[in-house]
Parts: sequence; structure tokens; C-alpha cells
Amino acid sequence: MRVWRKLKTLAWLPAALLTGCVSMAPKVDVAEPTQARPSAAVYAPVNSGAIFQAGGYRPLYETHRARMVGDIITVNISEAISAKQESTSTLAKTGTVSSGISAVPLLRVDQLAKLSAAGTSSNTFNGKGSTESTNDFTGTITATVIEVLPNGHLIISGEKQIGVAHNVDVLRFSGQIDPATILPGNSVASSQIANVRIAQIGRGAQQEAQGIGWLARFFLSISPF
Repeated sequence: MRVWRKLKTLAWLPAALLTGCVSMAPKVDVAEPTQARPSAAVYAPVNSGAIFQAGGYRPLYETHRARMVGDIITVNISEAISAKQESTSTLAKTGTVSSGISAVPLLRVDQLAKLSAAGTSSNTFNGKGSTESTNDFTGTITATVIEVLPNGHLIISGEKQIGVAHNVDVLRFSGQIDPATILPGNSVASSQIANVRIAQIGRGAQQEAQGIGWLARFFLSISPF
């Protein structure tokens, strides 16, 4: 029985360690997949006898603006988030108490002068706090249209990987675009994209050196301090 309990404990330990590692790792919910291939156009043959066929019509003058699944669009990432909070608290309280006895049986007046009490209390509290946070993120990524919504909006997603030596820098982006905000040159600013998801992570020796070991992650996940 004791051996069985020990085996159950050993079987549970790896799962607990993995749970501790997963809970400590942040993740950005970027839309998947990060790429899409356009579907082949299928034109139904129409035997109308005319030169113009509506099934295979393509406009003579057509912009290169992204509008279909598989089209690509350049996103100029420019995100700036700044927040500042200040608070000040002041509390002051003062109290005075005094008492005396004017008459007590069997005691003279000069003795009653000593039977008096007085007290003073004072409490003052001053508190002040300030918090400020500023984050800037700039860059450029070319994403792919992975879905066209019924209202014409485009769901885009893209991923860029740059490997140098033993390190890989990964940039992932996804969001929802209104085609009216697409600028000439088939580009759009990230500030005009809805539901933006941006993730920049690294893989390799440099990232591992900056991270926390799996054993330290486990103890941090269960530590109450």
C-alpha cells in the first residue's frame, strides 16, 4: 500500500511541475491560422452567346487593396500606452478630556483640588502615492487576410520570424480591418485596427538565459508570498 501511494505521488509530481510552468507563462491570443491560401475561382459556364461573360468578369481598373482571403496587407505598428495615477490622503483628529469633583463626603475643599483629571489625544495621518506606466511599440509586419466578414471587414493575421545565430525573434499580429481605412500602397496603421493582438517573443539561448528555471517556476506558483 505504501509503495502504491509513493508511485501515485511520483506520477502526480510531473503534472504539477508542468502546471506551474504553464501558469507562469503569459500568452497573447493571436488569431489562427497566421496564413491562408486563396481558394481557386470557379466560374460557371454561361452559354449566352455574348462576348461579355459575367462569370469570368474582372474589372479593367482594379486597385491592389486587400479585399479577399489570401491577400496581403502591410501593417504599420505604432502603439503607445501611457497611464498615470496619483492619490493623496490626509486625516487629522484631536480630542481633549477634562474632569473634576466639586464635593465628596468627609473630604475638605483643598483635598478635592487634587481629585481632577485631564487628557489630550491627537492623531494625524498623511499618505501619498503615485503610479506611472509608459509603453511604446513600433514596427512593420505584412499580414494575410484569413477571413472576410459579412459586413466586408477583413480579419488579418501574420507572423514574422527572424533567426540570428542561435536566437529567433518572433513577431505575431492579428486584428480586424475596415477596408475604408486602408491607405494607398495597401497599408494600414495599427491604431485603426480593431481587436489588435500583438506578441513579440524570443526563442533560443538568449531567451533561456533571461527566463526562470522550471523548478523555480514551480515553487513560485505554489508559494503564498
